[in-house]
Amino acid sequence: MSRWRDVKQGKTSTEKEEKTKKNTSSTKLDTDIIISVSPIIRIKAFITDMFMLMMPIMYITTYVIMSGSEEFKNNDLAHWATMSVYGAIVILFWVLKGQTPGFKAYEIKLIDDNTKEKVSIGIAIARYMMFIVSSITIVGALLPFFRKDKKTLQDVILQTSVINSPNK
Repeated sequence: MSRWRDVKQGKTSTEKEEKTKKNTSSTKLDTDIIISVSPIIRIKAFITDMFMLMMPIMYITTYVIMSGSEEFKNNDLAHWATMSVYGAIVILFWVLKGQTPGFKAYEIKLIDDNTKEKVSIGIAIARYMMFIVSSITIVGALLPFFRKDKKTLQDVILQTSVINSPNK
């Protein structure tokens, strides 16, 4: 019971703050290296984006544009179209806000390492393309788990970072 009083009176930090401090960090080290957020948090944000963005696109494509799931399954163009529309929406979120709905839910943000600001349209497009390539390869998928700065293949190549950014 005393722990609750301590937390309520602000004497100790809450569990959420402790987890955030443990799993994410946007502080600079001795050099100009930015530590990205944990790959687990990125995966959670990606799953959130898939449900919030991709699922409505697939539903509209499957049942409004096409005549059902069988036609959608057999149409490769429909798969590429839904992935392209999803990609365009994600790219717009990265360029305009620096974060997708999943990024916002987990309080993370995409920045350019050089400017420490939101990424440009060219970098956002290249990053999405690199995401597709790196998610297919084993090296690209496992790279953030072995790097000290937790950067993915697309982050390393395009000099971007996904950092902790508490919502205001």
